[in-house]
Amino acid sequence: MSGRADRLVALLDERGLDCLLVSHLINVRWLTGFTGTNGACLVSRDERLFFTDFRYVDLAKSQVREFELVQAGREMLDDLARRLSGRTGFDDAHVSVRTHAKLTAKLPEGVELVPAGGLVERLRAVKDDAEVRAMHAAAQIADAAYADIRERGLAGRSEREVALTAVRFMEDAGAEGPAFPPIVAAAENGARPHAVPRGAEIPRDTLVVVDMGAVVDGYCSDCTRTFATGSVGDEALEVYELVRAAQAKARDAVRAGAVCREVDAVARDAIAAAGQGEHFGHGLGHGVGLDVHEDPRLARSVEGALEAGNTVTVEPGIYLPGRFGVRIEDLVVVTDEGCRSLTAFPKELVTIA
Repeated sequence: MSGRADRLVALLDERGLDCLLVSHLINVRWLTGFTGTNGACLVSRDERLFFTDFRYVDLAKSQVREFELVQAGREMLDDLARRLSGRTGFDDAHVSVRTHAKLTAKLPEGVELVPAGGLVERLRAVKDDAEVRAMHAAAQIADAAYADIRERGLAGRSEREVALTAVRFMEDAGAEGPAFPPIVAAAENGARPHAVPRGAEIPRDTLVVVDMGAVVDGYCSDCTRTFATGSVGDEALEVYELVRAAQAKARDAVRAGAVCREVDAVARDAIAAAGQGEHFGHGLGHGVGLDVHEDPRLARSVEGALEAGNTVTVEPGIYLPGRFGVRIEDLVVVTDEGCRSLTAFPKELVTIA
């Protein structure tokens, strides 16, 4: 956690703030290392305060090193309000209207609450070496889970059973849990980008989209592969190779300084040129870290450019309603020269009977 609060303080002048109240637990964890479920930070040029209630004081003493510990009531609002001063920024993207109203009513005279969401998220978007190592470990566990699927087979198993078995495998391999509920989607279910695994058996001679990730030390991985369970026909093979080629081109475009929407366009234009543009409706990718979906995003509507240390997915897909879908996704670390993949499972079409 060393230096993270100092980097955050350096951003206060940009928003004209005297201090910043950080209450979103993911942001609190990034700043302090605290893994409990009730905590908040107050960061200013002169103070680093961490608030939690009686239940987590002992945990905070073992995890939070660079902040002064303040034991607060369970709701914490009274204790927080007493320590605020001047123009105080808050996580407006994560504070409810009700909590904001209650906090405002308790403010000392002369204190102004100012929306300041996104400051911690901006810093979180650039990963340090320890964060990348945790994500790589999570990606390796997911790679091993894919290898386990290859060994166990797909045809004749239900989508739901494959998903549950993958979760158990990742946990047995050392993951804290899945980064999200895995997607296992065969045939027409694979044409739904966020499909829910069904109880029906996976048939032979179809495509199956599998999307999963693991969590290690709080950090997520995210990887999608599409498998065949036998002979899938020429059209499915053509769509698969189109997605694989578009994914490779987009990966080649990822580097520090690359404009996010232009990286998205590399894959989108390749798919559109082949007449499948209307079947690729989501963004190319998203940031991954303590959250499985965070900044930066690779999409048509996104402003800004990639930075070295960003960790993003590259995941074009084609979805033919009622028939099948194909998605191929890698998790990569952005570098000045290009990108480095954290996922390693093969992207050639693998047939799993």
